[in-house]
Amino acid sequence: MSLVHEVDLLRKIPIFAKIEPGKLKLLAFTSERISFDDGQTLFWQGDASDAAYVIIAGGADVLVNTPNGEISVAKLDENALVGEIGIFLDLPRTATVRAIGDVETLRIEKRNFFRLIEEFPEMGAEVVRELAQRLAQTTADLTKTRNELSALRS
Repeated sequence: MSLVHEVDLLRKIPIFAKIEPGKLKLLAFTSERISFDDGQTLFWQGDASDAAYVIIAGGADVLVNTPNGEISVAKLDENALVGEIGIFLDLPRTATVRAIGDVETLRIEKRNFFRLIEEFPEMGAEVVRELAQRLAQTTADLTKTRNELSALRS
């Protein structure tokens, strides 16, 4: 795949949409393109958070370990960014991410990701917006589940 095509793919992702093409070209050039087969793991819960991944084709399942085994907490589609929470918080991965079907990704190393945010504060604002949306969805899901459990107990 050409560098120009990868830049076009990155521009489809909201947090990268406003970044000038030259910087996206540099990001694409410094990123590693990685393919995953169906069921293959992009990263494991507990791994070091050393990079974020952009899913440029395919989808993935976000899984969390529980005392009762692994549960799926989200599905990711094309143009999704995953792994950024761990690199922002400098914590181990909070979930396992596994390919659904054949998946193509761009792996963006932590230092390159932060360099872009330093140069483009609006990218940082977009990441915060995305994380806030995820938190709102998680809160809504937890509230719904809590209400359902409460109804079952009544």
